[in-house]
Amino acid sequence: MIEVACKHAGEYPVLELNDSNLRDESLPLAFFYHGWEGCKEKVLTQGYEIAKRGFRVIMPDAQYHGERMVGGPAKTHFLEFWQIIADSVAEFPKIVDYYEETTGIKDDFVGVSGLSMGGITTCALMASYDWISSAVCLMGSPCPVEFAKKLIASMPEVKNVPQQYVDSQLQALRAIDLSLAPEKIAARPFHFWHGTADQIVPYKPTKAFYDRIKDEDYAQKTTFTTTEKAVHKVSYETTVEMAEKFAEYYENR
Repeated sequence: MIEVACKHAGEYPVLELNDSNLRDESLPLAFFYHGWEGCKEKVLTQGYEIAKRGFRVIMPDAQYHGERMVGGPAKTHFLEFWQIIADSVAEFPKIVDYYEETTGIKDDFVGVSGLSMGGITTCALMASYDWISSAVCLMGSPCPVEFAKKLIASMPEVKNVPQQYVDSQLQALRAIDLSLAPEKIAARPFHFWHGTADQIVPYKPTKAFYDRIKDEDYAQKTTFTTTEKAVHKVSYETTVEMAEKFAEYYENR
């Protein structure tokens, strides 16, 4: 039976999922990050499928989301979208350390995944920590600087934001932009899924990134699944594929 525990990993609220029979054992660790205006509870299906395959799954609430909501709903923090991702990247090793010190991490395996904003976070994590074992990005983007510029151009609210602030946000993004340093993948298993009709996080830039790197040595274990006409929603079939990828990655580590 898969059990779900609502707890704090240090100061960060998370859901922790694992097989109840393996509760006290050291297990491989897998993170799953929710999307914009979501919360950890909204991605329980994804966490459940990973946990069924023998992992301890950690699902954090991003800043201003779920238990961390302050000053109104997440949408009121739209100008801080990229800072939220940067905060998740900075918090990640602290949560990993918590589990290393408490339950232990079997075979030092740490996988990361997420959907939408969580998929962008996944790519940023892969650009930031070379000790992550593997990743699966669901309808996210490895090109945050390019994506941010397009978002800014489409948001009339940004006209009232000082250009200096916009420029500083874009500059900060460069440090976690995987498309600017794809060699950081470093031959680690990395899978992308995206639907061609996604109107929130466009399909073409992510597929173009994959096509650009797929023949490089550092991308020898990078794969991509395209679902024709799929919109910005993760199906159960895609969820199962993601979980199976982690099982495959751990088995072939």
